[in-house]
Amino acid sequence: MNKTELCARLALETGLTKKEAEETVNKLLLIVTDALSEGERVQLVGFGSFEVKQRAARVGRDMKTGEPIQVPPTRAVQFKPAKNLKDLVK
Repeated sequence: MNKTELCARLALETGLTKKEAEETVNKLLLIVTDALSEGERVQLVGFGSFEVKQRAARVGRDMKTGEPIQVPPTRAVQFKPAKNLKDLVK
């Protein structure tokens, strides 16, 4: 399911117009993105939680030469599904 299909489904199940559903989805994604960019954890009970994890700097290898290279520390979003979601997917 892509974003367009999600918006259409939301419109169908809530009675919103497709435009209203798209605005709602866009606003939700913006709120979640802003919270994550500020380092906050976003927890949706029954669905899962999103949080930003810090990855430490490390030494990697250049695939062409095999030379060691320094990989800088990065931040990455991690999603942990809720138990309910895991059980439904099984």
